[in-house]
Amino acid sequence: MSNQTSAKLDSLAINAIKFLAVDAINKAKSGHPGAPMGMADMAYVLWSKVMNYDPKNPAWPNRDRFILSGGHASGLLYALLHISGYGITMDDIKNFRQWGSVTSGHPEYDVAKGIEMTTGPLGAGVATAVGMAMAEKKIAATFNKPGFDLVNHKIYVTCGEGDLMEGMSYEAASLAGHFKLDNLVYLFDCNEICIEGDTHLTLSEDFAKRFESAGWYVQTVDGHNVEDLLKGITNAKNHTGQPSIVICRTTIGNGSPNMAGKAGCHGSPLGAEEAALTKKEAGWEYDDFTVPQEVYDLFAEVAKEGAAKSAAWDKLFADYKAKFPEEAKLWDSMMSGEVPADLDDKIFADLDLEKATASRAASGNVIQAISANLPSFIGGSADLAPANKTDVKGGGDFEADNYLGKNIHFGIREHAMGAEVNGMALYGGLIPYGATFLAFSDYMRCDVRLAALMGIRSIFVFSHDSIFVGEDGPTHQPIEHTASLRLIPNLTVFRPGNTAETAYSWLYALNNAGAPTCIILSRNNLGQKYGTREIAKGALKGGYVVKDAAKVDLVAIATGTELCTTIEAAEALEAKGIGVRVVSMPSVEVFEKQSDEYKESVLPKGAKKVVFECSATAGWYKFVGCDGAVFGIDHFGASAPAGVLAEKYGFDAKGIQAKMEECLAK
Repeated sequence: MSNQTSAKLDSLAINAIKFLAVDAINKAKSGHPGAPMGMADMAYVLWSKVMNYDPKNPAWPNRDRFILSGGHASGLLYALLHISGYGITMDDIKNFRQWGSVTSGHPEYDVAKGIEMTTGPLGAGVATAVGMAMAEKKIAATFNKPGFDLVNHKIYVTCGEGDLMEGMSYEAASLAGHFKLDNLVYLFDCNEICIEGDTHLTLSEDFAKRFESAGWYVQTVDGHNVEDLLKGITNAKNHTGQPSIVICRTTIGNGSPNMAGKAGCHGSPLGAEEAALTKKEAGWEYDDFTVPQEVYDLFAEVAKEGAAKSAAWDKLFADYKAKFPEEAKLWDSMMSGEVPADLDDKIFADLDLEKATASRAASGNVIQAISANLPSFIGGSADLAPANKTDVKGGGDFEADNYLGKNIHFGIREHAMGAEVNGMALYGGLIPYGATFLAFSDYMRCDVRLAALMGIRSIFVFSHDSIFVGEDGPTHQPIEHTASLRLIPNLTVFRPGNTAETAYSWLYALNNAGAPTCIILSRNNLGQKYGTREIAKGALKGGYVVKDAAKVDLVAIATGTELCTTIEAAEALEAKGIGVRVVSMPSVEVFEKQSDEYKESVLPKGAKKVVFECSATAGWYKFVGCDGAVFGIDHFGASAPAGVLAEKYGFDAKGIQAKMEECLAK
C-alpha cells in the first residue's frame, strides 16, 4: 500500500468516512455515531495504507481479514465498504437499519460484501478473530512451501473497552498469547466511554499490562494522528512471535463541538443541528451523503493495488499447482469443504454396533475415523477431552511449535472456544469442533447462536447429557439445556440413542454446510437393540421407526439414553398383547424438514403418542397432541448413581412401561 498521501487528503478521507456514518445514522434516527467518529482515523490508515484486500475478489484466500468487533459501529464499516468499492451502494448507506437493507444495525456475515463475520455481542469479534488466526496458522503449516507462501496475511480487529470487559476476551487473549499468534492484530479504540458514562465508573485495570502478561506485543498511539497510527499498525504487522495490540487513544464522537467525549453520542444520533456544527468545525462543505471524488480516487488506487496482489496470488497458485499437484488437489478439496462420499464406510468399518457403549465413547471412535480420512477436520475440548472422548489419537497437539497438530487444547475457556470454533469455520478450509459438558453449554450459547445466524459449519459436542451423569449431582446434570438449544433457529441438534445413530449424527454434521450442529452425548452406556447400520440410517431423517408393531396401540418417541429402555418396555408390553411402535427421534429439526408424507408414515394421525426424554419436556407437546403425554425431567436432579436415579425418577424400563400403560389407560 502506498503511504504517500498529503495531510489534506488524509483529512478529507477521514471526514468522508466519518460523515457518511453520521449521515446514515441521522437519517435512520437510530445508531451509534460516537464510535465511527472516534475510529475513523485508525480505520482510514488501516484500509488505505496497510491492509491487503481486493473488492473485486472479496474471497481472495490470502486477503487480510477485518473484523469490527464492536458491531454497534457498523456505520463505520459500511462507509469503508462503500468507499473502497465493495457492493455497498450509496442507496444502501441511505437505507441504514431499514427493512430489507444489507446495512443492518450490526454487521451480518457476507464475504461478498466484505463482511467477514456477524458481530454485535461484545467480545465475540475479538474471540472469533483468534479462531481465524488459528485457522490461518493451520492452513499455512499444511500448504506453504519455500518460495510458495500461499497464506501469509493478518487478522485485524477493532475493539473497544466493552469488548475487552467481556470475559470471553480474557479467555481468547490468553489462548492467542499462548499459541503465539503473530498474525493477529487488535486495534483498541480506547476512548474510556461506555453507555452509562466514563469507564472509570466500573474499570480501573491497566490494559497494557493485561495483554503484556498474556504474551502480547503492546503499543500505545495517538488514535487521531495518522503518522502515529501508521507507525504503530506497521510495527504490529511486522512483529513476529506474538499477537499485537495497538492501544489507540481516541475521543468518542471526535470533532463534535458538544458531544465529543460524552456517553450521549454512544448510542444516539447527533441530530441535524449537531451534525451541521460538527461539519462546520471540520470545514466540511459537502451535502449529506457525499464522498469527494478525490477520496473515491484514493481508494480506487488502493483497490487497484489489491487486485494486482490478488492476481499475483492466482499466478502463484498456478505455479504451486504445477509443482505440487497433490498438495494443490488437497487445497481445492479442503477449501471447497468437501467430505468424502465413502466416509460412512470408513466410519462404520471399525465400529462395534453390538456392545453396550456410551455415546461419548462411540463418538470418540467415530472421531478417529473422521480424522484419518478428512484432513480438514480439527478440534478439541475445554479441558475435558478424556471425559468427552474428543482427542484424536496420534494427531498431535496444536501449539506454537506445531500448528499441524489436530488436537486443540482450548483450556477451561468454553465461551472463547465457541467463538474460536466459529472463527475457524469462517476462515475456510477447516471443519472444526469444540467440546464440553452439556451443562456448560450455557457458557457458549452466544457463540452457538451466532454460528446459527451466520449459517456456518461449526460442530459443538456436548457430553454428559442428562441426570445420568449421576454422582456429580445437579450442578453437572443438564435439565433444560437440550430443549433450550432446540429453540435456536437454524441450529441442528442430535441426541443419538446408540452407536450407529452417533455415527450418523457426525455424518450429518459434517455435511451440514449451511448450519451448525450440536451433538449431545451420554456418559452412561447405551444398549444397541435394533441399532444396525441399516435401521439407524433413519437418523439422517431426524426420526424413524426403530421397532414396529403389527397393530399400533401406542407410538413411543424416544431419544438418546431413553431409546433402548423404551424398546425394552415396548417388548414387555408386546408380551401382553399391546402393540407399541418405537420411534427414535435423534434430531427434531431434521425430522421437521421431511415431507408431510414421511412424517405421517412415522407418526400417524390418530395414534396415541408418548415421548420419553430425560430432560425438560418443553417442545415435545406438538408431536403428541392433546391426548398424548410427555415424560421428562422438569426439575433438578440429585447426586446418586445413575441406576438409582433411573429407578427413582421412573426412567428404567419398568418405569417407562408403567408410563406407557398409564398413557394407554387415559
